Amino acid sequence: MIRYIKYSTLAMAVLVLVGSCAKPEYSLGELTTPTDVVISTSVVGQDATHPNGDGSGKVDVTITGKGVLGYGIDYDASNGIKLINSPTGKSQRKYPVPGVNTYTITVVAYGPGAASTTVTTEVTVETIFVLDPEIVKTVVGDSGTRTWRVDADKDAHFGVGPWDPTNVTPGSWSAKPNEKDSVAPCFYSSRFTFKKDTTTGALTLTVTTPDGAFTKTGANSGGLPGIPAIPPGTEDEGCYPYAGGTSSFAFIPPSSGVDEANTTLTAIELDGNNTFIGYGSTQKEYEILSFTATTLYLRVQGAETGNAWYIKLIAL
Repeated sequence: MIRYIKYSTLAMAVLVLVGSCAKPEYSLGELTTPTDVVISTSVVGQDATHPNGDGSGKVDVTITGKGVLGYGIDYDASNGIKLINSPTGKSQRKYPVPGVNTYTITVVAYGPGAASTTVTTEVTVETIFVLDPEIVKTVVGDSGTRTWRVDADKDAHFGVGPWDPTNVTPGSWSAKPNEKDSVAPCFYSSRFTFKKDTTTGALTLTVTTPDGAFTKTGANSGGLPGIPAIPPGTEDEGCYPYAGGTSSFAFIPPSSGVDEANTTLTAIELDGNNTFIGYGSTQKEYEILSFTATTLYLRVQGAETGNAWYIKLIAL
């Protein structure tokens, strides 16, 4: 009996303790909206002779304000608002679109208790696209014709990550060497021949697919001719009969906004919908992240919203 009373007393003490801890008091603090939020821009190389900058497309952005805990910034409202964290309020943006263009910068300043203030400003900047001749030489070869394939023997020759200019890695998934061979052999047997006409300078890509095209069906298909567009929700990734095709292509500045330290600032843009590189994607802009004399590392926006696909190619 004494033991029973002892244990009961202990149990009651624990319940009292738990009960006393079960009602914490929370406080969001004072909801103070940031004030005097100002966006200052400085176009790199801007002077009386070059009112829109030196052609690099670079703009230094400085944000100041009172009662601010942090900032979110979007550099170009024309393609939707996607805020990037800017804890210091200082950053540099390189705008890739060639020519003289005006962009709307949007900033959200966050204060205590999630209060916020939104401000916008416009900046006009010139971007001059200078194509590195070494990239052209690598893609089309010394003779003006060069054939490539997916570098199946390399780790992460195919991968998926977020479509985010600040995250340029296939962090979501990456393929092991020859991982797709049993389920999609066409991924490795397809060939991609880039050609530059020595007389006209015209650029063309010819895709040869002896085992079909590696793509998806349905809403997320690459739009290749003859690939079945079955209803959404029943998409399948694999090899599909495809006779190959030829299209023109161009070297362009990428639209991804990836920092120049992580890219060559050059992309391959395919014309039409009957060619692809590696994976039949609905998008036709393949950014060249890096290259060597015999390799290309590409990034393309995936068919699924928010995904980036990474592909490693090797020259034959």
